[in-house]
Amino acid sequence: MGLYSNVETTPDFPRLEEEILLFWKERDVFGKVRRLRRDSGRKFVFLEGPPTANGLPHVGHVLTRCMKDVFLRFRTMIGEDVVPRIAGWDCHGLPVEIEVEKELRLNSKRDIEVFGVERFNERCKMSVFKYEREWVKMTERTGTWLDMENPYITLSKEYIESVWWSLKQLWNKTWEKDGEKGRMLYKDYYVVLYCPRCGTPLSAHEVALGGYKETKDPSIHVKFKVKGEEDTYFLVWTTTPWTLLSNVALAVHPD
Repeated sequence: MGLYSNVETTPDFPRLEEEILLFWKERDVFGKVRRLRRDSGRKFVFLEGPPTANGLPHVGHVLTRCMKDVFLRFRTMIGEDVVPRIAGWDCHGLPVEIEVEKELRLNSKRDIEVFGVERFNERCKMSVFKYEREWVKMTERTGTWLDMENPYITLSKEYIESVWWSLKQLWNKTWEKDGEKGRMLYKDYYVVLYCPRCGTPLSAHEVALGGYKETKDPSIHVKFKVKGEEDTYFLVWTTTPWTLLSNVALAVHPD
């Protein structure tokens, strides 16, 4: 008999993973590590960017979870107390609403009003927590060390109150530079992408989600006469000919 036992040539990796997960759980290894570093005096702040709970996690999410977990384990191994290290769930946003609208076959905001806004909100909550359970399963199965029992949930009154508190703090803060003063928050105008069907502005991320289709769009070339010069025109190409009636000027590059 040799010094070492024989190594399995075809190890059952899923079984080994589950055995390790059970070992950690039975001995509260995650909790012990957190308590061990609590009084280290060296804190590393980690804020979990919450996934939107509107769909099942995929392999990309698994990769992200593992990358975060490896980094946080490294910070722990060098003696730092990683805080708060809790899970979080983004329960707001257009994706959640669209998911429920499809499920209920609602085609407009008017349909939501007929269905009942309160009932619609409850269905959104049900959808969120259905996916949240699947996210918890994935997170635990990949061995990610996050506090899943005390997560922050963006639809909770406590979380919403904290957001309003943060906005109030920003509103109270001012800045001063080179003799000029101003508030951290201010009112202004900004061009944003807008969805007439959803009745709301869209983020760049939401616009980039896809779902596009090729369409034929009207476009025309138009001549604009140069004032004071004979037979001289600016040639303009536009895909929105219906706006020509409201045009009052041309923006022309010097070259």
